[in-house]
Order: sequence, then structure tokens, then C-alpha cells
Amino acid sequence: MKSAREQLNILNAYEELGSYRAAAALCGTTHKTVRRVVERRTRPPLERPPRPRNTDPLAALIAKRVKATDGRISAKRLLPVCRAAGYTGSARSLRRAIAEAKAAWRRDRRTYRPWVTTPGEHLVIDWGSEGDLHVFCAVLAWSRFRFVRFAGDESQATTFALLAECFEELGGVPAIVLADRMACLKGGVVANVVVPAPGYVRFASAYGFAPDFCEAGDPESKGVVEHLVGYAKSDLVVPAGGFESLDEANAAARSWCAEVNGRHHADIAAVPAERLAIERPLLRPLPSLRPAAPPSASRKVDALSTVRFGSARYSVPAGLRGERLELTVAGSELTISRRGIPVARHRLVGPGELSLDDVHYGRTARPPVRALRPRSADELVFLALGPVAERFLRAAAAAGATRLHHELAEIVPLIASHGHDALVAALERALAFRRFTAADVRSILAAGSAAPHLASAGADLAVELPAVPVRPLSAYALEPLP
Repeated sequence: MKSAREQLNILNAYEELGSYRAAAALCGTTHKTVRRVVERRTRPPLERPPRPRNTDPLAALIAKRVKATDGRISAKRLLPVCRAAGYTGSARSLRRAIAEAKAAWRRDRRTYRPWVTTPGEHLVIDWGSEGDLHVFCAVLAWSRFRFVRFAGDESQATTFALLAECFEELGGVPAIVLADRMACLKGGVVANVVVPAPGYVRFASAYGFAPDFCEAGDPESKGVVEHLVGYAKSDLVVPAGGFESLDEANAAARSWCAEVNGRHHADIAAVPAERLAIERPLLRPLPSLRPAAPPSASRKVDALSTVRFGSARYSVPAGLRGERLELTVAGSELTISRRGIPVARHRLVGPGELSLDDVHYGRTARPPVRALRPRSADELVFLALGPVAERFLRAAAAAGATRLHHELAEIVPLIASHGHDALVAALERALAFRRFTAADVRSILAAGSAAPHLASAGADLAVELPAVPVRPLSAYALEPLP
């Protein structure tokens, strides 16, 4: 076997002389060896077939799990699944296979295109949370001017108030406000089209911007504000170690925004505060009459399906017991909402009063009626007479018939002597005349059909009286009047 240097010398000699035998004589070898070396160089290299790997049978399973988890599953968590599928190799080989599957998934997942921003066009907003604090973040897309504030909740009224404050700080209103599909701003989704909440539509009309929403479950479509949320948490909230109050947190947020907006931004190679001065003339002007933020509150629904506001109670649907709802006042109307969707509306009432809607309870209001629960044999037989017996019993009790139990014991035997229908008619007559003793019932039964029946009052009797002569009072005087 010739070495690499000897083979190179043979090839050079063959290139210069053009003959196998001449090159062999010069290199001190045979012409057959020269021919083999030359043919080996011109022959295409043999491709070694790929060796099968023990992870090949799991390729489909690995690709499926990588896609289902959006490329976030680790080899450590996928190893037990592969073991159950018959994998007997090492964890290291599985890590390599999963890394290759993730690389192929990222390569084919989606095509990213840089967002070409336009001055004065987009403001991107989002909510984040850190402990008990809720972080509202907004980024003006072209200038990268950042706005961060803290709040105690993520209600619709709070979002509107912070958006209005953001517009004031920007000195204008962008053409489009791009938001996540936050519950306080959306009224519903139809065929993947977000319907803004009515309050958000009114707010957008007052300020003159168009509301827009991101794709569902796609944080990459608003990465500019997602990054700001994480940046505010890591660079503002965490180093502070907590705030004593909301005012202190917002004061720190204002100082932090002034710092980061005055610093060079790597993506745009400029200072956001300076870019805002260029972009501000392209923003829409603020409305001369700012829409007043309606007073609002958050209340928990009690066991009576009501919420308290201004020392008054307002009803809500019974299925919302125990949930926390948002209350918004507009003029003299109170709107109660659940995650931005109105569930009840009431007119404001005074302290200590109630505003109830029968629809919330599924029935109209009626006075409470205590159920009759007969115990003795006499009570069971008497109430078996029907509704008139029940009315007779309630009326007698209300009239204060202290011997009512004994009276019932004397009335019950009258069924056998006079019959069911006759006794029922007698009870109806006794009830009409409010006579509640057994003696009265027996008297009515003894009178039978001879007893007069009540008749409703008829029309007034019209009688024409005859005209008579009339004398003055002076005709009755004893002495003539002066």
C-alpha cells in the first residue's frame, strides 16, 4: 500500500508524462500500480450507508411530542415515554435525537418577518403580574417609548385610566392600539374575530383610535411588549424587593421609565425620548374633552346574590354567588360586569335600599307561605277537604281562635252526617262571614239552602224626586227681622 506522499508523486508523474510505464519507471514501481492509483483518483468516492440508530423507531413519537409541546419538552421528561415504547438505549443518544427533532421543528415551524413600524401607527399594550401587583405596559412601536404603571386589578376601568394616562404622557393618540385578548377589553369572539367590549368601543371613539387584538395564544406576535413586561419585572420589581403602597410603586415606575426612555436603545440605535419628539407631530391630537373615567369598584357576590355599593344592595344572576364582579357607574345607572361582560344593570338607589330584578332569581317576589304539616288524625281528615279547609284553618288562626284544635275535632264528624260537599259549602260560608267555631258550622248546615247567599253590590239606584215648594229661613222667625 503506497503512502499518501508516494501516491501524490505517482499522480504528478502521470500528469507530466502521460504514460503508465513512464511514470512507473520514474517512481520506481510497476505500471499496474500507477494505473490503480490514477483510477482510484478518478473513481467517485464510495458513500458509506448511514448506520441505523436505536432512536430511529422513535422518530415519529419524538417529533409528535416536540410539536405538541411547542418545542419545550426536555429529554429528561421524554425518556420514560420512550422507555415505555421499547427504547433501550442511553439517555445521551436520546438527547441527541431530541435535539435534532427540535432543530427540524424550529426550521419548519414558521417564517419570521421583521415588523416594519410606521411613526404614529401602533401602540402595543399588555398586562403582567408579579405577586399582588399588576403591571400595565405599553410600547410606542416606532420610537420604542415605554410606559409602565402598577395597579391593584386588571379591570376595564383601570385599563382605561392607565391608557388615558399613557396618551397624556405621549402627547397624542396613535392610530391603532394593539392589545392581547384580555377579558376586560373583548366582548366576544366570532370565527376568530374579536368583538370589542362596548365600553372599549366608546373609549376608543372618544380618543379616536382603532382597537386591534393579537392572535390567540401567540405571544410572538406582540414580542415588543412581552419583552417589556419581563424587563419591568426583572429590572424594576425584583430589585426593589417590594413596595409599601401602590403610590410608591407608581413613583418608582415613573423614575424607571424616565431612565430607560433616556437611554440608547440597541434595536433602533437611538434614544426613545428623542424619537418620541420626532413621532409626536404624527400622533393624533388628544380630545379637547377627555372622557371622564367612571367610578368603579370590585365587589364579591354574597349568599343573597347581591352586591353592596354605596350602602345599597343590587341583585345579580344567582349563578354568580361567590364571584368577584366589577361595578361601573355611568350617570344614574350602575353596570355590574364579569370579566368585562355586563351581567346586570340597575338604577342607583339610596343607602339602605334594595334594587332587585326578578329575572335574577327565576321567579317574581311573593310573600312567604308556611307549609301546613298536619300531625293528628283530625287535622289530616280536615285538610283532606281541600283548599277551602286550608283557607279556613289559616283565617281561624289569624283571628286568634285559641280552641281551634277542639273546633276541628267537632267539625270532622260532620262529614259523616252531612256529606263532603255540604260541609265544604258550609266552610266557605263560615269563612265569608268569619265564623270559626263548630257551632257556627252546624248552624249553617242546619239552615241548609234557606240561608241567604251573598250577592255582589249592584248599580246605584236612580230615583227622580218630585219638586216641592221651598220657603226661606226668614219665614220661621218669631219676630220680624230689622
